Parts: sequence; structure tokens; C-alpha cells
Amino acid sequence: MAEPLVLTLSCADRPGITAQVTGLLFERGANILEAQQFNDRASDAFFMRIAFDPGAGDAEAFRGAFAPFAERCAMRWKLVRRDRPRRVLIMVSRFDHCLADLLYRWRIGELPIEPVAIVSNHPREAISHTNIGDVPFHHLPVTAATKAEQEAEVRRIADETDAELVILARYMQILSDGQAAHFAGRCINIHHSFLPGFKGARPYHQAHARGVKMIGATAHYVTADLDEGPIIHQDVEPITHADSPEELVRKGREIESRVLAEAVRLHVEERVVLNGARTVVFRN
Repeated sequence: MAEPLVLTLSCADRPGITAQVTGLLFERGANILEAQQFNDRASDAFFMRIAFDPGAGDAEAFRGAFAPFAERCAMRWKLVRRDRPRRVLIMVSRFDHCLADLLYRWRIGELPIEPVAIVSNHPREAISHTNIGDVPFHHLPVTAATKAEQEAEVRRIADETDAELVILARYMQILSDGQAAHFAGRCINIHHSFLPGFKGARPYHQAHARGVKMIGATAHYVTADLDEGPIIHQDVEPITHADSPEELVRKGREIESRVLAEAVRLHVEERVVLNGARTVVFRN
């Protein structure tokens, strides 16, 4: 049996798109396994995700059949194998809890990724708590004077390993505008988010000092606007007056890990479609 495929698309909304897409799949002998759509009335845009068994067909045959219709509708679309692990490059600094969580979920088969490289601006010893196994580790220190060269090396590693996604797993460096543009739509960052928002050093200690009642985390695509890229996933956790700063740090590590992992899963399962500064997320 052929491996299932996933089709995602977006275009200007108009009558009959769903019928035409599903009809085309039927004519090619495909069996739809999952289908979701969204009509964004605010932008008059249409979004769709379909997972299907191609039957006797294959990806190239469907791509050839779908392309003329997609062109007529001025669609942005993507057709990929559903179950193929996506190749990821993970970037990390001193805090390795998100890295450890991603590697664990990968090893137990929960997360359909294939780590092809780990890049850090600190030596391997800085994340000695985490067993990275045979995943290649690259120590790329960075300063203001060497930032351009360091980022060029990151791009080289990504190209050399055919990385499809870059994950900033608490990578505590700001990407240049050029680097953010290079990895647009395929670079995910995790950011602690509070109400109110705290920036700079020791955010959990700042939150404790202000007596917050809720902490959270946000996973988003990286853009030139720091921490303002399209949001993929968020979650929160209640806090009480009895929680110490250390307790907030512990809870923060947990929520950052699970929010990042869920965002990565949604991305690699082709469940996220960009909608300008926002995202359409087809959850299962």
C-alpha cells in the first residue's frame, strides 16, 4: 500500500473549492483519511488540510494532476508524505530541558522527527545532563564581531544536513534579520510569556516579585520582529502566593518543554498554515 499523503492549501475563498479538491482526489482513486478546512471571513481566505491514501497513485502523479487547478485558483499549496520523519536542526544554549524533552519524544517514537544536528553557542559540557547520543554536535560560539560568520555556518550545516526545520530550544541568541528571513516559516522558537510580559534576565524572578497568578509559554515562528512571529501553540499554568522563584523556574521548564514539543509536532504533521501574521492550526 502506498504511504499516505498530506495536502495543505490556502487561497482566496470562493464557492466549490472543497468539492473540486475532493472530487479530484476521488477521480484519482484516493481515499480521504482526514479533512479539515477553515474559511477566514476577516481576510476572505480559504485554508484546507487533507490526509489521504493515494491508492494506486503516487505523490508525483497527484502533484501533476493538482498543479493546473492550484494555478487557476492562485493557491499556495504543499503535498508531502504524511509519515516521513522531518529532518530537524536543534539549537540550544545552557538550558537543555527543551532539548532533552525533544530527544526523548523522538526516541520513543512520539515525535516524528529526525535530529540531524545540534548547534550550541556553548561547549558540549554545558548540556552534559542530556544524552544526545550519536546526533552530531556543533559548538559555534558567537560574539557581536563573529555573528555573521557564525550564522553562515549554521546555514551551511542546515543545507548540508537537508534540515527541514530549525528548532530554537532555548537558544539564547537573537537571530539577525537576514537569518530570520532565510529560515522563514521553518524556524520555531519557545518564549516564556507572562501577564504582564517580563523581558530581560531572570523573568521568573520578575514574575514572582510582581505576584503573578499565571505563567505560560508561547511557541512561534521566528521573524525579524523579536518574539512577535506567528504563534503556533501556547499554554499556561496557575501560580499561587506560596510558589517560590525556584518553583516558578521548575514549572516554567515543564511548560516550555511541552509547548515547544507540541508546536514541533503540529508543524511536522503539516497542521500549521500561515495566514499573514497569524496561523491556521488544524488540530487532531
